Amino acid sequence: MPKMKSKKALLKRIKVTGTGKITRHHAYVSHLAPHKTHKQKMHLRKSASVSKSDIKRIKYLIQD
Repeated sequence: MPKMKSKKALLKRIKVTGTGKITRHHAYVSHLAPHKTHKQKMHLRKSASVSKSDIKRIKYLIQD
């Protein structure tokens, strides 16, 4: 049976750190921005780590 391919769309949206953690970008940034406060947009720009409950599923998809 052939090897599974990595999900390329997911690989473009996440980054694996040197310690093995997975970082992601926040949602709600690119659309309907004018009614959001500057503080909210500022905090959404930063990257976030993937929750513990999703790590197993994501590692399976990226074959890491």
